[in-house]
Amino acid sequence: MKKTFLTLLIAAIALPAQLLADEGMWLLQLMRSHNLEKPMRELGLELTADDIYAPDAPSLKDAIGIFGGGCTGEIVSPNGLILTNHHCGYSYIQQLSAVEHNYLRDGFWSQSYAEELPCKDINFTFVSEIKDVTDDINKRIADGTLTEQESFNGTVLAGIAAEMFDADSIEGKQYLSPELLPYFEGNKYFLVYYKKYTDVRLVGTPPNSIGKFGGETDNWMWPRHTGDFSVFRVYGDSLGNPAPYSDKNIPLSTPKYLNISLAGIEYNDFAMIMGFPGSTSRYLTGEEVKHRMYSQNEPRIAMRDASLKIIREEMEKDEAVNIQYASKMARISNYWKNSIGMNKAIVDNKVVETKLEKEAAFKAFAQKAGNKEYENVVEKINAAINGRSRSEYLMTLVTEIISNVEFVYRNMHTTSDTMFNNIEHVKKQAEGIYSWIHNRDYNHNVDRRVAKEILPLYISLTTEEERPALLNEINKKYKGNIAKYVDNVYDNSIMSGEKNLKKFLKKPTQKALDKDPATQLRKAIWAKYRELAAERAEFDSVINPLHKTYLKGLMEMAEGAPMAPDANFTMRLTYGSVKAYQPKDGVTYNHYTTLNGVMEKEDSTNSEFTVPARLKELYLAKDYGRYALPNGDMPVAFLTTNDITGGNSGSPVMNARGELIGLAFDGNWESLSSDINFNTKLQRCINVDIRYVLFIIEKFGGCKRIVDEMNIVE
Repeated sequence: MKKTFLTLLIAAIALPAQLLADEGMWLLQLMRSHNLEKPMRELGLELTADDIYAPDAPSLKDAIGIFGGGCTGEIVSPNGLILTNHHCGYSYIQQLSAVEHNYLRDGFWSQSYAEELPCKDINFTFVSEIKDVTDDINKRIADGTLTEQESFNGTVLAGIAAEMFDADSIEGKQYLSPELLPYFEGNKYFLVYYKKYTDVRLVGTPPNSIGKFGGETDNWMWPRHTGDFSVFRVYGDSLGNPAPYSDKNIPLSTPKYLNISLAGIEYNDFAMIMGFPGSTSRYLTGEEVKHRMYSQNEPRIAMRDASLKIIREEMEKDEAVNIQYASKMARISNYWKNSIGMNKAIVDNKVVETKLEKEAAFKAFAQKAGNKEYENVVEKINAAINGRSRSEYLMTLVTEIISNVEFVYRNMHTTSDTMFNNIEHVKKQAEGIYSWIHNRDYNHNVDRRVAKEILPLYISLTTEEERPALLNEINKKYKGNIAKYVDNVYDNSIMSGEKNLKKFLKKPTQKALDKDPATQLRKAIWAKYRELAAERAEFDSVINPLHKTYLKGLMEMAEGAPMAPDANFTMRLTYGSVKAYQPKDGVTYNHYTTLNGVMEKEDSTNSEFTVPARLKELYLAKDYGRYALPNGDMPVAFLTTNDITGGNSGSPVMNARGELIGLAFDGNWESLSSDINFNTKLQRCINVDIRYVLFIIEKFGGCKRIVDEMNIVE
């Protein structure tokens, strides 16, 4: 019985791609070797592989890029018009907002190029070329010029990428930048050339009451009624090359842009997504999954519970604070809720048990093959991860202090032991410190309250031996009254305000800086972070080669069936179909939602569920124009079985002809463990319907000029 079960399990893992059509974040450059065109055509695709990705000719790849630092966007007009998610553009919209022109609350719709708003520190990045350099990396390892451990080191790989780039004679090289990353846990390496544009401008955005409708409550949930989109434009110089912002720059003309389909979606329709998924961990062992739950997710949840409590209270009290912390709140709460949902889904979906079954099948395969390296690799991975679990727990806590207590984080980057070389340097650094304190995205007293919650919590979750010595001294000196200590830091630091800063500048000395309470706290936290980071680096040097071996064995066990590498924020393709799902017994979710659901959720007492008056007017009049369903309803969102994760936000959802039918913006609650173990039954991608996007732009926003520059297919 046991032998039969393991044989069947091995066979199941090695099922051909067409039977697992929805799983896989596929590399475009491997489409042909993986023969992906065949299963995609069986699902309904009408394009060829060259239409999707052609190294030397325009293809869909050229219409899609990295938006900002962690999302995807697509070009949807001949004039560089970008569609992405509202939450992807949120921080840039927030930077442009103020109490007197609150674009977060009211939305924004430009009526000409001249009205489009330049955004600070935003990029739109295209993939120019992808090169397989696996043989080169393997040769370096073989001849000893590169160690196995170094082949995973980002700094080392960046140096090799620069070396390869310098030796390349590629056209337009001055506008490109290289990135070299491991794929398949280091079994393959690709060098990607990127072309980054830095002049990106806001064209239009719906108000929060549409773009964030449902807020935290609906995040990761279905049914969904969020108009999660925003509109930007990329500009270049007169020759179409990247250039810093200038009023002389012109809208970028790209070799490819996406057509827009108004045909809508039907159940089982083919759906394809291209974008930049951030990170998945599909090849973890069962012990590593438990490590993720207890050493990363649990401490993250605890620390963010504390900070979110304070931020919510302060945002509700003051509109200016609400604007300052809107983007921050969304960032913190997003992966707070994700961590909660992931831990629940891991248990509900029996992820650990599934991993253990796969490990048993792999061991049986290794034993049959007589491969001792494969046979023992899982045990070695588990031994390493178990030795690392407490250190990773502590690393998560310290990282959360850094990311939540901004006065500590900012001081990390604005002071150094060498800042007193000359008085001019002192002034320059001091002005930078003061500008941080008075930054439009920071409130000193809100941050003070967060510190009063976070630091005592950190102390309660750690032992004296695990904490920086300074915090133990402080805890004793203030008899556990950390709030009193925090007030001392935030009131008396050199960096606390103009008065303290000016006093310091009159006679700046290293001794005064060393005695500064904020500097002392910064140094203590940063030293602990470096200590834990060094432990992690040592651990990585052990675990990475083991994972390389494990995945190499899994690929051999699959007997040639294509496998997708984990996501690493490089361009990927996923394919699937429009489908509903059943989250639990007796419950079935439809595959799409309509504006009727927005009105059903309306709650004027809850900022997450308020509905704009203009949207209600359009609803009551059923004034949807050509964007309505045949029955007269207005579609809002829909579900597909596409494999996505963070970074895919804003990715285009395309039909069988490569036409845009929606924008991906979320995963569903029940499958939040899918980053670790894909669940074919439950995994769904939540998308805003392109018809709702266009309806909001034209009918609600009164900005038909945006719609008119798109190529719309009825």
